[in-house]
Amino acid sequence: MAVAGFSPSELDVTVHENTLLVTGKAQKEEEKKNGNGYLHRGIARRAFERRFSLADHMKVTGAKLDNGMLHVDLVHEVPEAAKPRKIAIGASEPVQPQVTEQRAA
Repeated sequence: MAVAGFSPSELDVTVHENTLLVTGKAQKEEEKKNGNGYLHRGIARRAFERRFSLADHMKVTGAKLDNGMLHVDLVHEVPEAAKPRKIAIGASEPVQPQVTEQRAA
């Protein structure tokens, strides 16, 4: 996620249930000492909030900020009970007819 102009202290990454929430709140900068403000500021640095829905069994393992890009590490962990399992197919025995009644001869 591109977050140019934000420092790690201005970003917050939280996970609640199956929702990943990334928020950014720019801190106020002091005006320059000589009293002059910026003529042009290319990056607005407005506060933002972005929500992502995570699939089942997704786990956030970490996050890092590198050259204005926020990288969030995700891992798909499927529990043993939810994993597919192989079922062996056995051969069936031939069915023998059973005698239930006998007639007297």
